[in-house]
Amino acid sequence: MTILVVDDEELIRNVIKEYLTLENYHVLEAKDGIEGVNLALNNDIDLIIMDIMMPKKDGYQAIKEIKKQKDIPCIMLSARKEEYDKLIGFDIGIDDYVTKPFSPKELMARVKAILKRNSKEQDKYTFGDLVVDNLAHTVTIKNKNINLTPKEYDLLLYLITNKGIALTREQLLINVWGYDFYGDDRTVDTHIKTLRNNLGAYRDIIVTVRKVGYKFDYQK
Repeated sequence: MTILVVDDEELIRNVIKEYLTLENYHVLEAKDGIEGVNLALNNDIDLIIMDIMMPKKDGYQAIKEIKKQKDIPCIMLSARKEEYDKLIGFDIGIDDYVTKPFSPKELMARVKAILKRNSKEQDKYTFGDLVVDNLAHTVTIKNKNINLTPKEYDLLLYLITNKGIALTREQLLINVWGYDFYGDDRTVDTHIKTLRNNLGAYRDIIVTVRKVGYKFDYQK
C-alpha cells in the first residue's frame, strides 16, 4: 500500500516515513500542498497524511482539490486544536484529525484502522461467544440475540473497527452521530453505559481510558 505524507517540516515527514516503512508501507512525500495534490492525482494512493499549515496551498485547499477527482482516505495533521478547525476538516471529507505533537505509534494505529475500514468491509466479527454480524446487522452472545438500538450498534461497530485505539468522546460524537450533532460528552457516556449493560458478561471489552475516552479491547 502507498501512503502520501504531505508536511512542510522535513523532520515530521522523516519520522512518519520511518514508522510507515517499518510497517512495510510504500511512502511518497510532499513538502507543500501543490506538490501533494500533484502526487495524489498522478499516483495510486491508498491514504494521505496531510498537514494543514503549509506554503503555496494549505491542507484544506489541497484535500478539497484532491477530493474533486479522487476519494482517497485522509488523516489531517495540525497544531490547531480548536473545534472549528476539526469541523472544517470533517466537512471536506477527512477521516481523522490528529493534533501535534502526536505519538507516532498512535498515528500508525489510526492509519491501520482507516485502511482497514476502507478495504472490503468485514462481514462478521467474532470475539469468543460475542458475534457481530455486519450483514444481518445483529449482535449475538452464545447464539442469543442482543437487542441494541441502531445508535448502540453503530457505536459498537465503530469501536470494533478501531480496536485497540483510544477514542475521544469528540471523535465518537463526530464519527457515530455526525459532525453536525449538537449533543455533548454525556451523550457518549450514556450510550456506552447502556451498551455495556446490553453486552452483559462482555461489558469489559469496552474500556474507559482515563482523561481520553473509550477503546475496544478484547483479550482471549
